[in-house]
Amino acid sequence: MTGHRIIRPDTAFSVASTKQKRPRERDEHHLRFIRSLKCCLCGKPNPDPAHIRSANAIYGKRETGGQEKASDKWTVPLCREHHDEQHDGNELKFWAAKRLDPFGLALALYQASGDDEIAEGIISASIARARHD
Repeated sequence: MTGHRIIRPDTAFSVASTKQKRPRERDEHHLRFIRSLKCCLCGKPNPDPAHIRSANAIYGKRETGGQEKASDKWTVPLCREHHDEQHDGNELKFWAAKRLDPFGLALALYQASGDDEIAEGIISASIARARHD
């Protein structure tokens, strides 16, 4: 058979990356709110808004890191010491050792953003759980 040629687009057999960089969702009001709370592990004031980098499909949280930072809704209040510890090793092991679910905590605080009374209850419960042996 001559004269027949199949023409395919350049992308016909390309494999798309499953990890596409997405723009970070910023929320300065929420970050200010997180800074107004206490560390969710020890209760120290003036915490950092610590972004969670690990993924969790149940919560719809995709993995971030390197040059991509998690959206601001995925933040929890951590004092400088605990924030450094969170990023020093395996993040999921860090949270497991503290007996806390950072994804649920971040979303609860995001939902309560701006409501000091609800946030205080959330933080008090997280401190009690982290201190429980």
